[in-house]
Amino acid sequence: MNHNRVVCFDLEMCCWSENGVGTTGEIIEVGLAEIDLASGTIVKRAQYYVKPEKDEVSLFCAELTGITPRKIEKQGRPLESVIKSMIKNFGGPKKIYAAWGRDDLILHKECKEKGIEPPFSEFINIATLYRIQNRLKEKRIGHRAAQEAKNIEWEGRQHSGYVDAYNLAKLALTML
Repeated sequence: MNHNRVVCFDLEMCCWSENGVGTTGEIIEVGLAEIDLASGTIVKRAQYYVKPEKDEVSLFCAELTGITPRKIEKQGRPLESVIKSMIKNFGGPKKIYAAWGRDDLILHKECKEKGIEPPFSEFINIATLYRIQNRLKEKRIGHRAAQEAKNIEWEGRQHSGYVDAYNLAKLALTML
């Protein structure tokens, strides 16, 4: 296990809003940003679009994430292909992955449904760690609010996996 490197990642999924209630479906983007804890730097970033097998990108989803059906059609790849690229470029089970919340469960569930071996087993939920470190107990806080509370500037468009993973990496470097 490489304890000097952590791969921060963020998922975007197909999503819909019906009567003000949000629901999600298949993964359509994986953003990654790898940090080197020894040097305190972000050493690598990537963005992969995933072509869903059964879901479609809704207008609501396109407006929220900036991911259009056309972008998925042109740049999307099957999840299995994306997972192989993640392992090749960021490492698999010998790396620790981290996300804000339980994106690990979402990714593992979809991998299982599609008969794909998940890319990692070690996981850190940065949201839980943040709440513990800041003694927030029951209170939930969003990623952007947590980052801004630490006076770390948010860069880019929220709800982009690529941007969110990069911002998470910046926050994680102050916490790990």
